[in-house]
Parts: sequence; C-alpha cells; structure tokens
Amino acid sequence: QVQLVESGGGLVQPGGSLRLSCTASGFTFSSTGMSWIRQTPTKGVEWVADIKPSGGLTYYADSVKGRFTITRDNAKNMVYLQMNSLKSEDTAVYHCAKENWRLTGSWGQGTQVTVSS
Repeated sequence: QVQLVESGGGLVQPGGSLRLSCTASGFTFSSTGMSWIRQTPTKGVEWVADIKPSGGLTYYADSVKGRFTITRDNAKNMVYLQMNSLKSEDTAVYHCAKENWRLTGSWGQGTQVTVSS
C-alpha cells in the first residue's frame, strides 16, 4: 500500500528557509512522478511543484517559482522541497503526493510550515 511520510516542517521567520522531506513506499518510486501540494483552511489544496521520475524535469506554481526547488533521490525513495525566501502566505500544511493526486485525492499526512515573525 502507498505510504508517504513528510517531515521537516516548523516555524520560520519571513525570509527564512526550510527543507521538507518525503519518504515513499508501496509503489515503484523511480517510475513515478511526484508532487508537493499544500493546504490551508482558506485556500484549500494548492499545487506547489512536480518532478518527473528521472528528476530531470520540474514544474512550479507561479507563487513559488524562483524560491522553491523540488528534487528527488530515487535510490532512497525520497522527494524533497527546498523552500527559500519564505513568506507568510507560504504558511500551510505541506503534503507530498504521487503526480496523479488530482485523480486519486490521496497524499501524505503532511507537515506544518508556519512563516511568522
């Protein structure tokens, strides 16, 4: 069964950085595109970034482009999200998901990121 476990969230000041990690199991990770999404009570679920199976292609929401970087390590079944220049509007619960999350409605339990002074 698919398991996705996120970590690395926390409280950070505006302008700061965090690195989120996601450990995946239960499927062929190296053949699966992965996504980071985030969720807030007011905005709902928002797509953040995608990475293709090889890691060579990445895509970002306009709101995070130039600040966030998605990477993966297929040997470790892990996907990462490096977040720099954080803003208050980045406050959310961040989830990793398989790239087909819009169809399945399935993602990890998430890690809270709070950007506040």
